[in-house]
Amino acid sequence: MENLIEKIISLNGKTAVITGGSSGIGAATARLLSQAGAGVVILDINQDQGETTASNIRDNGGVARFYACDITDETQVKTAAAFVKKTYQTLDILFNNAGVIVRKNVIDLEESEWDAVVDVSLKGTFLVSKHMIPLMKANGGSVINTGSGWSLKAGENAAAYCAAKAGVLNLTRAMAIDFGKYNIRVNCVCPGDTDTNLLRSEARQLGEDETVFLKQASARPLGRMGTPDDIAKSVLFLACPLSEWISGTSLLVDGGGLA
Repeated sequence: MENLIEKIISLNGKTAVITGGSSGIGAATARLLSQAGAGVVILDINQDQGETTASNIRDNGGVARFYACDITDETQVKTAAAFVKKTYQTLDILFNNAGVIVRKNVIDLEESEWDAVVDVSLKGTFLVSKHMIPLMKANGGSVINTGSGWSLKAGENAAAYCAAKAGVLNLTRAMAIDFGKYNIRVNCVCPGDTDTNLLRSEARQLGEDETVFLKQASARPLGRMGTPDDIAKSVLFLACPLSEWISGTSLLVDGGGLA
């Protein structure tokens, strides 16, 4: 039985690309997928932090590389895809995770802020998928997009983020339909409030006390915020054979918050 369990969660011999992988949920996922046996390529604009994350994975016996990439720039994404193809030939797992948030309503929101949020979360998911999915066609694979609880239900003073994450969810469904014939599964993980620098930045943007803000974020049935590791485990589930007949759906990981 132990061998069976190991087999159905194993990613041995697999290659994974993770956007926004230098910190937070992305870094936690890079570590966990590496522990499950995958070779990991971290894409991020933060070179110092990305190199550190990849180095730490290697120091712990994993296989990880960092590649600097602005996922809103198609030329850079093409170059990153070429690097993955040259290094690994094929790709098995794509985690479209990079995102930013601006906590404003549509009146207060600047056009540049709208563009920044939508470009990273939605356009970035499109561009990376466009150039990485062809590497999956030969052998199949799993694409996991990061949505949000606000993909399913809107929140206050987060217009661009809610729009972008709702778009990511329906893009997920469309991609699942289009690429299922290649045995490529596409799903969306939808985290609730997770203890990351991104969440803490929301408190500052809203002018709220960080301690109070985080306490409010913990007010859910399971009585705590999520951790990056909580979300990473859900990504591992969607990446490994445990979920081999799951595609085109969203997995809400929020401690019961939306309930």
